[in-house]
Amino acid sequence: MSCPALPEGFDLTDPDLHQHRVPLPELARLRQTAPVCWIPQPHGIAGFGDDGYWAVTRHADVKEVSTRPEIFSSHANTAIIRFNEHIPRDQIDVQKLIMLNMDPPEHTRVRQIVQRGFTPRAIRALEGALRDRAARIVAGARESGSGDFVTDVACELPLQAIAELIGIPQQDRSKIFDWSNKMVAYDDPELAITEEIGAESAMELISYSMNLAADRKACPAEDIVSRLVAAEDQGNLGPDEFGFFVLLLAVAGNETTRNAITHGMHAFLTHPGQWELFKAERPATAADEIVRWATPVMSFQRTATRDTELGGQRIEAGRRVGVFYSSANNDPEVFDHPEVFDITRDPNPHLGFGGGGPHFCLGKSLAELEIRLIFEAIADTLPDIRLAGEPRRLRSAWLNGIKELRVTYA
Repeated sequence: MSCPALPEGFDLTDPDLHQHRVPLPELARLRQTAPVCWIPQPHGIAGFGDDGYWAVTRHADVKEVSTRPEIFSSHANTAIIRFNEHIPRDQIDVQKLIMLNMDPPEHTRVRQIVQRGFTPRAIRALEGALRDRAARIVAGARESGSGDFVTDVACELPLQAIAELIGIPQQDRSKIFDWSNKMVAYDDPELAITEEIGAESAMELISYSMNLAADRKACPAEDIVSRLVAAEDQGNLGPDEFGFFVLLLAVAGNETTRNAITHGMHAFLTHPGQWELFKAERPATAADEIVRWATPVMSFQRTATRDTELGGQRIEAGRRVGVFYSSANNDPEVFDHPEVFDITRDPNPHLGFGGGGPHFCLGKSLAELEIRLIFEAIADTLPDIRLAGEPRRLRSAWLNGIKELRVTYA
């Protein structure tokens, strides 16, 4: 049965659609007329051997799903809403070792260990180094005169922040960037990255991280790796768990923040009044509005563990449930004029870092710091930055990615 609020065959997770736009008009129609709606798919097209999913589009309902892991599981089918239809099930199941795809109590155990690296003190300790790095990144872009904002500016600080956080040597940082790119780009044929290359890159990153963990376990240092793997008496991550943690960081901490920065720059350049306001006042509310506007992760999924009801719809056990953050972050019941990019928006209860509950983003403070520092550096050094072309979007079922944004820096 098709969703009556959408055209026949319309799928909110279609990567061909996302290569051109986020389906905000269709999501708005669902919020108004069918906020919890069954979306049929050709059998097995998402990699799960089923025939579709329930789409959840209202802010309140996305929060409800996010805060009830006992009913809406991340573990059963992972949080990724669509894989390639040819992916073997065992390649999906191995991803259950990533914290993103765990349920309590195992998720609780791993998160309690991992959050040692994301304390306010740990994030504050990074600020000086990241401010200097942001200034150097932007100064380098200015020297080039023009270029691709994604590779020149947006990708650099998130990558360096993660490397700084976990102590990856400078000479190895380009490897992390390359591996993480390949892991999320398998849906984009222009990049010639296959599922196999993506899986190989994931394994290379995990192997690298496991070796790093083994080194720190033998010879602890003053870094997060040592705090996570060497503290036996406090509970610790095994080498394999640490490897999957770094893999999660490479996507959740690198790709998402990179895309938030890129979308933020595009928003500023297409809303010049907001750019002038930022340059003059640097409001503390800007980072949250950039994340709301960008919503780098458009959707995740959960799987119903038992028959339940949501938004007036009966959802059977075993059915997949898609939570659409792009829709929740544009819900007019929560945001006044959500179609307006307003860096002074306050309050701003966006769900760009998740809908609360056990999977709320651990790296929220770090991401907001990176966004603030890079835009302050751009405002100081590249105040007259201009668009030189339309953004080229990544073909992805769930990541709101921009792979190229041509600009002139001077």
